[in-house]
Amino acid sequence: MGGTPHVRGANTRDKIQSVALELFIERGYEKTSMREIAEGLGITKAALYYHFKAKEEILVAISQGLGGPVDELVAWARTQPRTLETKREVLRRYSEALHGRRSALRIMQESGAALRTLGIGQTLNDRIAAIGELMYQDGASVRSQVRISDALASVHFGAFFLSAIEGDPEEKRKALLESALETLDSSAEEDL
Repeated sequence: MGGTPHVRGANTRDKIQSVALELFIERGYEKTSMREIAEGLGITKAALYYHFKAKEEILVAISQGLGGPVDELVAWARTQPRTLETKREVLRRYSEALHGRRSALRIMQESGAALRTLGIGQTLNDRIAAIGELMYQDGASVRSQVRISDALASVHFGAFFLSAIEGDPEEKRKALLESALETLDSSAEEDL
């Protein structure tokens, strides 16, 4: 180490978040220290503190990185008509936004106390609620709205369970999405 940072450039914060996330996964958020993160990067604690004053700030930054694609999805969906095809596209895009982020999502789920303290949990819940609101339609039957909820929950929570299933990650994601889309399609049939 020798006090010489191995992390330089505009993507320093991204590298810090990446190493911290690996350590959070390996050791748990609560058991990971700023010293361990600095060592994992090959930099001094002072260099790490220049970018993040505490590991809570790192967790917030990771959360914001996870939320960016969802915020973009919500912004896009708000400009679209509330048709079945738009709802299908929302599920497709949400599935893609979650894909490859399971580890980070797992850390968010396992760090419940920190999420509540930092307000991250509420922000994540607000994002999910925003997607849900875009999926529902006035005048739809309760049964139809429940099926829409099922489809959204399938994509959201299903992402956590795919690692327990053997097979190619992309194939599993597509199979989960296909199942969710079938449930969504059945919600439209319910109101015919």
